[in-house]
Formats: sequence, C-alpha cells, structure tokens
Amino acid sequence: MEMSKAEVPTMYFIGVTTGSSSSVRIFPKWAEILGLGQCRLVGIDLKIHDRPENYREVVEFIKSDPLSLGALVTTHKMDLFAACEDIFEILDPLAKELGEVSSIYKREGKLCARATDPSCGGMALQKFLPNGHFRKSEAEALVLGAGGSALALVWHFLKGNQTDNVPSKIHVVNRSQARLDNLVMLAEEWGSRSQVIPYLAPEPLMADQVINELRPESMVVNATGLGKDGPGSPITGAAMFPLNGIVWEFNYRGELKFLQQAKRQREDKCLLIEDGWDYFVIGWSQVIGDVFDLEVPDAGPLFDELSGQAGKLR
Repeated sequence: MEMSKAEVPTMYFIGVTTGSSSSVRIFPKWAEILGLGQCRLVGIDLKIHDRPENYREVVEFIKSDPLSLGALVTTHKMDLFAACEDIFEILDPLAKELGEVSSIYKREGKLCARATDPSCGGMALQKFLPNGHFRKSEAEALVLGAGGSALALVWHFLKGNQTDNVPSKIHVVNRSQARLDNLVMLAEEWGSRSQVIPYLAPEPLMADQVINELRPESMVVNATGLGKDGPGSPITGAAMFPLNGIVWEFNYRGELKFLQQAKRQREDKCLLIEDGWDYFVIGWSQVIGDVFDLEVPDAGPLFDELSGQAGKLR
C-alpha cells in the first residue's frame, strides 16, 4: 500500500477490488456534470478485516495531505471506524451510534466522518418497495449479513422509517457471533422489542432454513460481500424464495451468484428483484457531495442526469 501526495484535489475509494468498480469510469463524467474542475478518484484496496494499523495509515494520510479531500468507504465501514475513531475530529452522531463510517471529508481543516448508509439505503429502498407493502402483507424481512449496510437497513426499519410500513419480523443471519450480537444490542436500543431475530450461520444451510420458512411476500436482502468482494452466495441453490417475495441484492457487480439464484426462481415465485445499482448511485453522489462540499440532491433533474450518465457507463 503506497500513497503519494496528491497533486490535484483527490477523492479516495477505500474498498477491496476498487479497480472493478463502475465508479472508476463514472467519476470523471460526474465531476464534469457537477463542475468539480480538475480532480481525481483513487482506489485503495485493503483486505477484508484488515489490520487496524493499515486503516490508520490510510486515514492519517488523508488527514495530513492538503489535496486529499476525503473518501468513500465500502466493505470496511465498521473495521475502519473501530481502528480510527480517535483520528476523526468531527463524528456524525449516527456514525458513533452504528459504529461505522462510509464518508470521510474535511471541513475547515477538520477531518469528519459520516454514516451515509441509513439515509441512502432508505432512499434506494423507497424507489422499488411497493407502497404499504409490509403494512398490507405483514411480511417479514431476512437480512443476510450483519455488517455496516445490514445495520443501516435495520436502523431504517426501526428508527428511520417514519411510517408503520415495516417488516413484522427482521431475521438476521451472519457468519460471526460478535457482529450479530452488536446488531441485536443496537436493535433493542432502537425499539426492536425482540422484532429482530438473530441466527449464527457459519454455513449457508442455516440461511436456507430461515429463507424457506419466511411468510409469502417477505423480503430477502443480501447485505454480504459474497458475489462481489468474495465468491459464492450466502445461500445454497436449494433455498426457496418466498412466494411473491422481494429480493434485494446490495451488490451490483461481480459474479452476483445470489442474484442469479433469485432470477432462476423469478417466474415460479413471482419475485420482485432489485440489484444494488440505485443504492450505488445514491451512495456515491451523497459522498461526493460531502467530499467536495456541495449539495447533491437525491431526486430531481440533477440527480436524474447523474443517474442517467452512470447508466450509460454501467
């Protein structure tokens, strides 16, 4: 990992396989639309659950380098926060509450951190979720994974959603106990009242069992990096999606095995299937706004132009 002093205003992308991201192709066009002038996007690849000192090295570099303006963080949101919380001078209250950071930026010489997933995930969800879906159906939700994006979605259901259109139960399946315990603890603080049901599942067969028992019209969400940052899927080919269910794959690139599993059952199960593209566009545009200190709307003509340009380069 070698980082050199930025020669022009630079935004970083902290991920695992950043060179494969559509952002590499899209960023120059977005910079032109937003009038950012000469600037760069630079990817920084770190191992999943990397060593704390590597996260600190990246964040300290951004903090000290004048033309390094900030970064978008994927995959490492919780690990980076845990390693670098003391480096940030201004922390968004939600970043502290969730223990994650997805947006790093500077204001008046101070390094700031924000958790954007709760709002961006909610915006992406509302673009495809039928009006009153959970309220009318009493359907459940199954969230595969317990990392930052999963936490953000559970927060949206329990605290961010200002209506009663929420799942009757929120099942959460994860491969490690620590993150599962953390999510359940926070969910109870957010008013879960045992609405969130955890499952430790080192192997996909447990996830299969949970998905097979969901009520009709329930939602299944892949909030893991499997299919993008790593090969495979959190479920096996034997899993049966709920009739008239909703499937949301947070990933938009990679082998997307989970998405393909859902598509094979689309007709038989009458599934509504959504990938992570809108989530990607919304999340990136909001963090670019943070990094370059400008307002980027989440709807309207400018957002439509950004989204349309991104779609051409997908």
